[in-house]
Amino acid sequence: MFSRVLVANRGEIALRVVRALRELGVTSVVAYSQADADTRAVQEADEAVCIGPAPSAKSYLSIPAIIGAANSRRCEAVHPGYGFLSENAEFARACADNDVVFIGPSAEVIERMGEKSNAKQTMIAAGVPVVPGSDGAVETVEEAREVAERIGYPILIKASAGGGGKGMRECWDAADLEHEYETARAEARVAFGNDEVYIERLVQHPRHVEIQVLADTHGNAIHLCERDCSVQRRHQKLIEESPSPALTPELRAEMGATAVKAVREVGYVNAGTIEFLLDAQGRYYFMEMNTRIQVEHPVTEMITLTDLVKEQVRIAAGEPMTLADRAPFTPTGHAIEFRINAEDPEHGFRPCPGTITRLVLPGGPGVRVDTHVYQGYKVPPTYDSLVAKLICWGSTREEALRRGERALREFTIEGIKTTIPFHLAALAQEDFRKGDVYTDFIDTHLPEFLK
Repeated sequence: MFSRVLVANRGEIALRVVRALRELGVTSVVAYSQADADTRAVQEADEAVCIGPAPSAKSYLSIPAIIGAANSRRCEAVHPGYGFLSENAEFARACADNDVVFIGPSAEVIERMGEKSNAKQTMIAAGVPVVPGSDGAVETVEEAREVAERIGYPILIKASAGGGGKGMRECWDAADLEHEYETARAEARVAFGNDEVYIERLVQHPRHVEIQVLADTHGNAIHLCERDCSVQRRHQKLIEESPSPALTPELRAEMGATAVKAVREVGYVNAGTIEFLLDAQGRYYFMEMNTRIQVEHPVTEMITLTDLVKEQVRIAAGEPMTLADRAPFTPTGHAIEFRINAEDPEHGFRPCPGTITRLVLPGGPGVRVDTHVYQGYKVPPTYDSLVAKLICWGSTREEALRRGERALREFTIEGIKTTIPFHLAALAQEDFRKGDVYTDFIDTHLPEFLK
């Protein structure tokens, strides 16, 4: 096991990793920007090191700054969290070149699977069903037009290095193609430092179902059931739950086996997620792989009674996972996660940075809150707007929903606007209560939040 690990991220995921390291008896060193000097991750870590000013390009996206911090603080490994450099092959390679273990897959595997266009070609070769689209990255508008004409509109333009809905644009006709293509590339360049995009047909009214996978260097590869992430805004997940109301035990087993097949095909090691689109007929298509821990990983932890972050660290240290003997997993109860963002949902989810003047966290049976904020904390305008994740577990889906509603009403954040009113509105929708949701659920059921 490592003795010292650098946490190269911020917010609630940085604090989450610090807590896991402490339970493993590993010294945590948090790398932070000047804007994050007062965060809880910095406060709770064993050590902290400033890596630059507030702009991400000069701090959390600066490979030299992070490698320098790891070396100066004698860290044997780096945990990248999610976002920023977590799926950056150049960063993973730089870690290896500097004798620092990257807690995640190898640079070569990230290039094959973290780069979305490459991943699609790999899955085609492995016999995994995929959505029709381009054969790799699309370099020019002219090439984009050719692909769109071949597969037909509507299409989805997606960042090859993407995640979290960034660098993703829908295009419904040829007249808008150039604008959407250039916008997707610009967004990808800012978010990931890589403006490559690819194109696939837009599957209309699908569910977004992903499979959590875990693999180690000892030949173990398993899946830990699925998460349904269909409630989204602009391809950004807002509510996630497990098990999916749409999956039968047979379909769960089939999709899980397909995900494990994909993992073995590429020699994947560590935690990852195989994401699928599920259509109304129960057909599923590989969409992409996230080669990192995900925002919604607590949902899986709640229904499998596991700690995925600690497993990540163990696997990166060369140890076998502790979960192989428990696979295949069957969901225990039902869990649902509500992302609490510093946004004003009553005005089109307008960003709402500011100082939290009052904070009351919910509690009680089956309630978990992952957050880095506290009363008096200043939510900066510089980064992602996520301020907390509320995860509620119940023995049944109905109990989880009732518990979620109760916890949301207890959750008090003053001084900024948050997405709590949106979540309560979603819970009031009959189709949501029935589990009848798709990726365009907000557009069709809650249009008042999109004004």
